[in-house]
Amino acid sequence: MKRLQADVVVIGGGSTGAGVVRDAAMRGFKAILVDRADLGQGTTGRFHGLLHSGGRYVVSDPGSATECAEENAIITRIQPDAVEKIGGLFVATPGDDPDYADRFLAGAQATRVPAQEISVQEALRREPRLNPGIFRAIEVQDASVDGWQLVWGAARSAIEHGGQVLTYHRVTGIEHDGDQVRAVFCRDEKGGEDVQIDCQFVLNCAGPWAGQITRMAGLPEVPVIPGRGIMIAMNHRLVNTVINRLIYPADGDILVPVHTVSVIGTTDVKETDPDELPIPREEVQQMLDAGEQLIPGFRRARAVHAWSGARPLIKDDRVAASDTRHMSRGMAVIDHLQTDGVKGLLTIGGGKLTTYRLMAEHIVDTMCEQMGQMRPCTTAEEEIPPEGTKNYVITHRLEDREEDRLEDQIICECELMSRGMFTRALAEQPDGTLDDLRRQLRLGMGPCQGGFCAMRAAGIAHQSGAVDIERATGLLRLFLKNRWIGLWPILYGDQVRQTALDDWIFQGTLDVEHLPHATEEVVR
Repeated sequence: MKRLQADVVVIGGGSTGAGVVRDAAMRGFKAILVDRADLGQGTTGRFHGLLHSGGRYVVSDPGSATECAEENAIITRIQPDAVEKIGGLFVATPGDDPDYADRFLAGAQATRVPAQEISVQEALRREPRLNPGIFRAIEVQDASVDGWQLVWGAARSAIEHGGQVLTYHRVTGIEHDGDQVRAVFCRDEKGGEDVQIDCQFVLNCAGPWAGQITRMAGLPEVPVIPGRGIMIAMNHRLVNTVINRLIYPADGDILVPVHTVSVIGTTDVKETDPDELPIPREEVQQMLDAGEQLIPGFRRARAVHAWSGARPLIKDDRVAASDTRHMSRGMAVIDHLQTDGVKGLLTIGGGKLTTYRLMAEHIVDTMCEQMGQMRPCTTAEEEIPPEGTKNYVITHRLEDREEDRLEDQIICECELMSRGMFTRALAEQPDGTLDDLRRQLRLGMGPCQGGFCAMRAAGIAHQSGAVDIERATGLLRLFLKNRWIGLWPILYGDQVRQTALDDWIFQGTLDVEHLPHATEEVVR
């Protein structure tokens, strides 16, 4: 068994976990992050791409509104490469409560969320596709954010400060000697090795899986409730500003321009297992109907991908256990010394990607207090250096491709990903899957959903010598399988034609299911 040593082990590689390992490392602690899969593969990679202004919560959850407003400004400053400052509008559509706008403006003032009303004419000038029947419009400071770029940026910063990040390390147990945590046990899923990490502290940042982690420590499951929401990406930017309905938070009331697409979301349904998140067809139809309310003709655009994510909501006794829509989005740190008599274990839940840095500050502050080593947090001041990337904008790769298109083959036309980008990432992660590289490069995330670039990527991976032919075809099959999860719920109209074309390519031309299989098919 491989043995490591750390002051603190952070469990969970989403935005919160990445923020926590960065914060802990910056305070001088020897910190190791472990995740059972890739960074940002859970909740962080399954949201609508919105960096909240706080406007959504000025009436329903004032505390969260203020946190979002403050952290929006901080994240935009310290991670500008992950944020597109497109602004946002809250618009009242026909049939919406005519009095809600006044409550919204009063709430914004009370929570210090920047907001100002603009004329309907100005709103329609900015976004001509908006429902012409809107009767009030309020401008806010919403933005679009790339969750994976944000997470990888925080992880790189943590490593630069001495932290360590171990992906594909599944936690199998947490050992505590009496009332003190002593070690975390993991299984290296790719290396096939068991790992013991001796430590003084464990910070449970596993989001909706947090209960599974406390159970591994022999403790009761923490009261984190998975609140499932589905989202759908449409094939181009229908708007260039975040559009919100000017109503009390409801289903399908946010439309976010993200890179080259627009994302409509979201539902909110209580689930019991964060690994089993369906994408019901009736909820897909609900999202498309909601899109029509904001943008007439919304359904005529092509839906290219649907996905489902789970919010890590802390059980809120003010509402029914099944009412995840009205549970607070506020964060909470659970000290297991107080709840279970075990020192050195903290769990954090609630919150949002927008408040990931603040959540990290809170849980590391609590750890420092329990250890009697108060060390200041500096994560709000120190900018996270971009890794050779420009500010996140819709044309963020266009200039690069204009410069190198004659020397460096474009592999993914939809996302302007070049062969060099792919081979460099593959060299850094020789055991990575095409999905691992997708999360960093956006491979196959455009309108064709991998129909053309996936086979090219698999071929290049084999040609480069990084993988043999059996693994290359296994990687391709796994990638197509994962893409299919988000395609079958939206098979209507033009998407049926695109999916049929992709199927003809992979089944009819390549006969991908009958290509040689390795002894063990690729699963991660």
